[in-house]
Amino acid sequence: MTCTIKGNISAKGDRIYHLPGTSAYTRTVIDERAGEGMFCTEDEAKAAGWRAPRG
Repeated sequence: MTCTIKGNISAKGDRIYHLPGTSAYTRTVIDERAGEGMFCTEDEAKAAGWRAPRG
């Protein structure tokens, strides 16, 4: 299974996940060395302590 939800860490240290088709998705680059990664479901991202973008 290919997981498509991107989890990245903001400059302020917030852990934010981005869904395909949202405005920030394409420009979000994942750096696994920094602790960022991919999720298969929103529930998985939330359970790992990540949140949806505000706004």
